[in-house]
Amino acid sequence: MANIRSVKGMVGLVTGGASGLGRATVERLIKHGASAVILDLPSSDGHKVAAALGDRCAFAPTDVTSESDVRSALDLAKEKYGKVDLAVNCAGIAVAVKTYNFKKDLPHSLEDFTRVITVNIAGTFNVIRLAVGEMGKNEPDADGHRGCIVNTASVAAYDGQVGQAAYSASKGGIVGMTLPIARDLAPMGIRVVTIAPGLFATPLLAGLPEKVQSFLARQVPFPSRLGDPAEFAHLVTSIAENPMINGEVIRLDGAIRMQP
Repeated sequence: MANIRSVKGMVGLVTGGASGLGRATVERLIKHGASAVILDLPSSDGHKVAAALGDRCAFAPTDVTSESDVRSALDLAKEKYGKVDLAVNCAGIAVAVKTYNFKKDLPHSLEDFTRVITVNIAGTFNVIRLAVGEMGKNEPDADGHRGCIVNTASVAAYDGQVGQAAYSASKGGIVGMTLPIARDLAPMGIRVVTIAPGLFATPLLAGLPEKVQSFLARQVPFPSRLGDPAEFAHLVTSIAENPMINGEVIRLDGAIRMQP
């Protein structure tokens, strides 16, 4: 008989949890009986979001590229909730710059490229490598399951557009490390799954003019609209509850294939 899990009673870390896809994930976890620690920058709304969600939510000011910050967040999770079952990596940054600007005779900033790679790939890996150390201490269930990692890539990993060299490379890196990390952690019963979202109504897109948002929505075959962060959160909890999903990248994109 399949050992279907429930997020009720789980303890999850969510990076980038103060806004967008991360915040929706935190809200869904709390709604369904889990506890959550928001890992986000000190300048974020993390304190406010955690306070609004009650005792089963806490905020840990965190730069995901900092080992000490992530360790402090893990300590907070253990201190308040006793364990770590789930880590959801939603934190990320982007730049939109062509490889070379021939009009200005200017190459893409190597500093900007490196910053995107560092936050998106190294930051994600930093959280994984530290969080699984705690998950490995959990008592396994009947399937031998101890924990789950859910990463956020992007359809840009596959359909990178003009100006997305850094962003696409960073998301492609997350896609590429999903299977080997899943294989690394399989003996300990820790799963690793990545979601590659398409166009979602996050604060980034919400800041665009209505006409631009409508144009983007029309590019999605079906449903022909921007994704709702709640739909991303729903997939996160489905992954956490289904023990057979492992080592996979799931496109959540309404069948869109981005144009150049």
